[in-house]
Amino acid sequence: MKQMRSRIIADFAAATGRGRYAPGSDPPNPATPSTAAGPGAEFNMAVFTEVSAEVAAQWVEHYPVGRMLALQGISSGIENTNYFLDAESGRFVLTLFERLSASDLPFYLGLMKHLAQRGVACPDPVADRQGALFGVLCGKPAALVTRLPGAPCMSPQPAHCAAIGSLLARMHQAGADYAMRLPNSRGRPWWQRAVPEVQPFLPDATRALLDDEMAQQARFAASAEFSVLPGGAVHADLFRDNVLFDDTQDRTGVIDFYFACTEHWLYDLAVTVNDWCIDDALGHLVPDRLSALLEAYRAIRPFTAEERIAWPLMLRAAALRFWLSRLHDYHLPRPAQMVNAKDPAHFERILVSRRTHSPALPG
Repeated sequence: MKQMRSRIIADFAAATGRGRYAPGSDPPNPATPSTAAGPGAEFNMAVFTEVSAEVAAQWVEHYPVGRMLALQGISSGIENTNYFLDAESGRFVLTLFERLSASDLPFYLGLMKHLAQRGVACPDPVADRQGALFGVLCGKPAALVTRLPGAPCMSPQPAHCAAIGSLLARMHQAGADYAMRLPNSRGRPWWQRAVPEVQPFLPDATRALLDDEMAQQARFAASAEFSVLPGGAVHADLFRDNVLFDDTQDRTGVIDFYFACTEHWLYDLAVTVNDWCIDDALGHLVPDRLSALLEAYRAIRPFTAEERIAWPLMLRAAALRFWLSRLHDYHLPRPAQMVNAKDPAHFERILVSRRTHSPALPG
């Protein structure tokens, strides 16, 4: 595994020197780029770097997918540049990584490969003709992954939540033997750096809430229960728009692994619950959806005694992480051609709700 990681990083460095496309050469003639997203659109992405159809078609020649037929930017989200790319051999997603270090990409792409090989429906990275899982496009590290069918369910019912609970538990089990490790890029060290950056923009009451929660989370992280929580490779961003259901609602696939990391499984579960099982207007947990998700998860991976103790504060930790991230992106935005800024108040409401009441895990 270490040799594979070193090779991929070396391939990235070599690609930077030799290039993956030749701007001075005559490009192939791709078909006119598509303008309709259609089923299976991954809705949590954005375009920061513009890639022309000609340049993309040249780059794709290095992959065993045939001639490029269509290219379409994906307009929502705040992290990476993403395009739908149709080629003669199938449908793909092209991602240019705007923030992620090239040294971290082997973890993300390797995890997707690892899970796909174990039967988890997720994007499968395509290796280029030299065997590298990513290259360089427009000066950015870039990867081509398979595009999953289906569409997100933005108004989940208990049956959807049960499917997500089962999916998440199977992902945790499948990733338990994944050898690479990567710290959470939005974990506690990042919180400590981000809080001083957003505090000047906040009213006094909001600043006090943030400071108090940070102090309570610091005590939680130092507790005996926290120190023995089980974990491994996690998705860490399993929101509704990152899961695709087929037309029958029976098959699910998970996308967007670029916040994946090595973390406690309970944290991943809390992130998921805080999106799938809530009243969107108030942030409160919806009992029937919550019960469906947790029982389906527990049927595959039972909870430990320490996890049951830690659950209320882990729900709050997951809410704090996304509140703080959205505050940072809202007040300190990056320029982009197409971007969907998300409302920080949504996760502030969720955090306040969890501080008031957090139900127990099933025994």
